[in-house]
Amino acid sequence: MRRLDTLDDLHALYGAPAPAALGKVATRLTPLYRQWIEGARFGVLSTVGPEGVHGSPRGDDGPVVRVVDENTLMMPDWWGNNRLDCLRDIVQDGRVALLFLVPGTNTTVRVNGHAFLTDDADLRHSFAKGDKQPATVIVIELAEVYTQCAKALMRSALWTCGNISGGLPKSGEIMADMTNGAYGGKDYDRTYAEYAKPKMW
Repeated sequence: MRRLDTLDDLHALYGAPAPAALGKVATRLTPLYRQWIEGARFGVLSTVGPEGVHGSPRGDDGPVVRVVDENTLMMPDWWGNNRLDCLRDIVQDGRVALLFLVPGTNTTVRVNGHAFLTDDADLRHSFAKGDKQPATVIVIELAEVYTQCAKALMRSALWTCGNISGGLPKSGEIMADMTNGAYGGKDYDRTYAEYAKPKMW
């Protein structure tokens, strides 16, 4: 198959971007972009570093990020499995991208920028959930923000297709397969929701 190895080859196939695709880009959070992001409880954090690229789902029971000002977002890093893929990337590189999704709308919003980590005690405490605090806070310095074309969510009918997970392997099954049964398994999948409840924050 032919590989496209030059930008000229790529642009010859697609042509120029639509004017609206460029006109919607802002270098700061406008009031409408701020309103949208503050309504998002879920997003995907993407990072790049010397070990490669990583994407991590992020969610909360309220806004997934805190808007500090028109150029700054903060995201608490709640305890997980300690792989730290994205956090290592941020420490070593800093380039980040976020994709925010809200159930019920095909609109998505993207943010690109640079980030750093802090373990500032007062800031961590400001995100506390009961007696629990995030281990660190990701501070994102926004470079650009824009809406993404809705066609991907429309094609997938993501919010209206119903539960189509029947027959797909669950996390515990995959884990057991990958570790020759050392971890995971059907009991892991059956009990995970209860196991995770006290560890959500």
